[in-house]
Order: sequence, then C-alpha cells, then structure tokens
Amino acid sequence: MRHYADTSFLFSYYGSDANSPRADAWRQSHPVPLPLTPLHRLELRNALQLAVFRKSLAAHEVGEIWRTVESDVRAGLLAERDFGLDRLFHDAETLAANHTSQIGTRSLDILHVTAALLLGIEEFATFDQRQQALATRAWLRVVAL
Repeated sequence: MRHYADTSFLFSYYGSDANSPRADAWRQSHPVPLPLTPLHRLELRNALQLAVFRKSLAAHEVGEIWRTVESDVRAGLLAERDFGLDRLFHDAETLAANHTSQIGTRSLDILHVTAALLLGIEEFATFDQRQQALATRAWLRVVAL
C-alpha cells in the first residue's frame, strides 16, 4: 500500500466541503486501496458527529456517509489496518458515536476517557468541560478542579 489519506481527506471525500472537489479528483486518479486504521475510524466518526453538532450535517446524512465508508471497506477500496490499539479505539469510537453530536467531544478527549475506563479508573480529573461532560456520561466520577 503506497497511499495514506488522513482524516481531513476522508471527511472531504465522503462528505461535502470546500475540499471535496479536489478529494474526489484525486481519488478518481488514484483508485487504489487506502489504509483505514482505528485512528481514522475514530477521527472520521467524530468529525461527522461534530458536523451534526455544528448543524452542517444532518444525522441521516452521517448515516449515509458511514454506510458508504463500510461499503468501501467491503469492496476493498479502504483496507483496515491495525497498529495494536484495537480495544482503546473501538471503545472510543462507541463513545464518539453516542455522545459527540450532543456535547462536541474532541478525539483526544475521547481517548483519555476511554483509557480511564479500560484501566478501571473511578475518578477523572480535567479542566476541559467537554471532557468532563463525556467522563460523566461514561459513569466516571469527575474531580472538580
């Protein structure tokens, strides 16, 4: 595999923004499988849910986009690749799907909360309000700082 597309490219390719025409043109001239890592999945799902939160995409549009992504995985246009963080990223993806459109959580916030959950942590300390909201929704006790 030679080509790597970051999440901003995938968002432009599967969604619709100012960079979409360039992403579409590049993809048509490079119809090779692109890697899809757990990080891509998390960042793309989160970016799409943030678009719902910001009202630039509707929830049904996100569903359609995600079905296209999954279809491209089955067709071999996206090749799933793993770099050893399956559990962390899988659980973080679930948190993103369930909470980002309501509270606007960022990817790194999700990774921190997920890591705390996987480690069996009971208290979560942060100054970040979005991270506090996610930790609370994930049944972690948030330390007031």
